[in-house]
Amino acid sequence: MPAQAEQPPQGGDARMTLLEHLGELRKRLGWIVLAVAILGGASLYFSRDLFELLMRPVLAALPDDSRQLIYTSGIEEINVLLKVGLYAGLFLSSPVVLYQLWRFVAPGLYVNERRLVLPFVSLGTLFFLGGAVFCYFAVLPTMFKFLLTEADEHEVHARAARARAQEADASKLLALGEKGDALPLITAAQAALDRSGDGQVRAPADVLGHPVSLAEVKASDALLQHHLDTGLNLVARGGSGAHAALRAALLAHDQAALAMDGRRPEEAARALDEAASALGKVYGGALGEGYGEAFAQLWRLDRHLGAAARREADIEWTRPMLTMSEQLSLVLLLEVAFGVIFEMPLIMTLLAWLGLVKAAWLAKYQRHAVLLCVVAAAVITPSGDAINLSLMALPMIVCYELGLLGAWIVGRRREAKPTLTPVE
Repeated sequence: MPAQAEQPPQGGDARMTLLEHLGELRKRLGWIVLAVAILGGASLYFSRDLFELLMRPVLAALPDDSRQLIYTSGIEEINVLLKVGLYAGLFLSSPVVLYQLWRFVAPGLYVNERRLVLPFVSLGTLFFLGGAVFCYFAVLPTMFKFLLTEADEHEVHARAARARAQEADASKLLALGEKGDALPLITAAQAALDRSGDGQVRAPADVLGHPVSLAEVKASDALLQHHLDTGLNLVARGGSGAHAALRAALLAHDQAALAMDGRRPEEAARALDEAASALGKVYGGALGEGYGEAFAQLWRLDRHLGAAARREADIEWTRPMLTMSEQLSLVLLLEVAFGVIFEMPLIMTLLAWLGLVKAAWLAKYQRHAVLLCVVAAAVITPSGDAINLSLMALPMIVCYELGLLGAWIVGRRREAKPTLTPVE
């Protein structure tokens, strides 16, 4: 006598016609839509707070002075809040969605298999929300930081700021007659600028191989005015020669100012160099011969700092202005995608339990699955860097491997049990 299996839920012939399947599907979808609508409607009260929470990784990656999102139409903000409420309803109704999915396939299951409804719904909800949480804390901050932050920008700003501080200290030490302490600071500041990508110091009118800009000349002029103030304090110690040199420096500076007013940066740069050369004679006459050459090095550093200011302006010619709807769509897409990805082990294990797939078949196409995960991650990930690609692909691969392990465990348990046949 063959072993007696537990009967399907509806007993006898558990087969359903196509129309009955479609009717059952419509019924389950109706319950899902109703749950999403009710919970989504209730979430509308908190939609603004939820939107601010979702946008925190985006805003944190923006510059401090532009941490805001814009909207381009009068109804965009309302649409965004409605969308937040809808997706909040989807996340909150995930247990209902999973339960209705289980009820749809339940007519083809045995009674002992129907008892898995609670683990399926509980674990499915946990995995889905776990994927969304992983995306929020691990993927979104790294991704938006890569998309909205220029690494080169931070590098140039940091080195230029360090060089400016060293230049200021060197200038003070040189005015105090501490040439031995000032020169190492000048050298260190120059090295910092060179490493920031500004190249070597060239002729003042051709720093970095490009024509001098008006902004660059104005930056150099501000530094020269500081040196002129120092020269006024030193001129009393340098005799008549220092007085004449200071007058020449002031005259050249006036010529530079006229050239800047006339928007002639090349002429202004040459006049500033003449003023700096005269100031070098003031330093040399007041403090000693070697101080004139030290000031010349300091002035070359100042001109290089002007070029660095231009470099900083060049890399800031674009600024992010992000719209509310686009950023929300991107964040929600990734949240849902990771939620679905984290469901993969549970789904694979369930399919193996139902006998629809086997661990041996999953292992056979394991390499193909890994390649498919990487390709899917490259399509979903909005940035092209390896870090964000890995943050998307690695969880997919790990979830596949966990699903393969679950399918293998279920397969071993099925093989250990006697074959069951439905009751006639």
